[in-house]
Amino acid sequence: MDNSGDRLPVVDQYEALLTSLKSRIRNSRLTAALAVNREFVLLYWNIGRDILTRQQESGWGAKVIDRLAIDLHRAFPEMKGFSARNLKYMRAFAEIWIDEEFVQQVAAQIPWFHHCVLLDKVKDNTVRAWYVQQTIEHGWSRNVLLHQIESDLFHRQGKAITNFARVLPAHHSDLAQQILKNPYSFDFLTMKDDARERDLERGLLQHLSAFLIEMGMGFALVGNQYHIEVSGKDYYLDLLFYHLRLRCFVVIELKVGEFKPDYTGKMNFYLAAVDQLLARHDDAPIIGMIFCKERDRLTVEYALSKISRPMGVAEYYLSKVLPDELSDNLPTTAALETELSRLSEKVRDAERELL
Repeated sequence: MDNSGDRLPVVDQYEALLTSLKSRIRNSRLTAALAVNREFVLLYWNIGRDILTRQQESGWGAKVIDRLAIDLHRAFPEMKGFSARNLKYMRAFAEIWIDEEFVQQVAAQIPWFHHCVLLDKVKDNTVRAWYVQQTIEHGWSRNVLLHQIESDLFHRQGKAITNFARVLPAHHSDLAQQILKNPYSFDFLTMKDDARERDLERGLLQHLSAFLIEMGMGFALVGNQYHIEVSGKDYYLDLLFYHLRLRCFVVIELKVGEFKPDYTGKMNFYLAAVDQLLARHDDAPIIGMIFCKERDRLTVEYALSKISRPMGVAEYYLSKVLPDELSDNLPTTAALETELSRLSEKVRDAERELL
C-alpha cells in the first residue's frame, strides 16, 4: 500500500513553499487593489468630466450635484462614493486634469484620497503633478504626502548649497543635488536655545521615523557617533548614512549655530577617512552634508570653492519653544487626547462618506 500521501514534507521545503505562496498571494492582492483603485480613479474622472461638460454647455448650476448624489445613492445604495462632497471632488479633479492620457497613465496610479488631499492643499497644477510623481516613485501614504505638502517639499528640494556641479560627473551631480533640500524641517523636535549638537542628534534619533521621512527615500542609517580611527586617534561622525540610489556613504555633521568656514575642513578630513576606511571600490564618491541652524550663502560658497570632495550645507528649523507663561495655559494631555479622538472620528466619518 502506498502511504506517500501521508508523508509530511521536509520542514525546509515546506517553509520555502509557504513563503513563496504567501509572497504570491500578497503580490496578487496588491495587483488587484491597484487595479481596483485605477478603475475608481478613472470612473471618478469621467463622472467629473461629464458633470463639468453639462454645466458648461447647458448652464446647469451647482444644485445638480446634490440631485445627482441623491439619485445615484438610490440607484447604487451599496456604494458610498457618490456623496455630494465626493461628486464635487470629481468635478474639481476633471477640471484640473484635462489630459485623459495623463489621468490613465499617471494620476490613476495613486489612491483617490491622495487626489483629494492634493485638491485641498495644492493650488498650482505643476506642483500637483510633481507631488503625484513623487508619490508614485516613493510610495507615500496619504499622511506622508500631507506632511510633504505642508512642509513645502516642492520648493525645498534641491536647494542645498553644494559643490556637486564642480566635483561630480553631471549625471551623478544632478541626482545628488535633487536628493538634498533646504531647509530641512525638523519640526517634530522642540529644543531650547542653549541646546548642543548632541541634544540635536539625540532628538533626531529618538524620532527616527520622522527623521528618515524628512531625509527622503534611499537614506539608510549606518550609525551615529560612528567611530573611525586615524593614526591611533579616535574620531566620531555625528551621523553616517548610506544612500541606496546614489550608492555612496553620506556623512552628516550637526551644528546648532550659524555656519562657519572651518566646518568644511573638518568635513573634508572625515570624507577622506571614510573613503579609505569604509568605501568599496565600486562606491560612488562620498558626500558630506553640514546641517546648520543658519547659513550665509556667500560665506558657504567661498568655503566650498576650493573643496575637491562632494560637500553641501543646508539649514534646518525646529518647532518653536513656547514661553513658560504660555505653556502653563496649554490644554492637558488628556484634553488633547480627547479632542484628537473626536477629530479622528470626524475624519473617519468623512472618509466613509467619500467611499
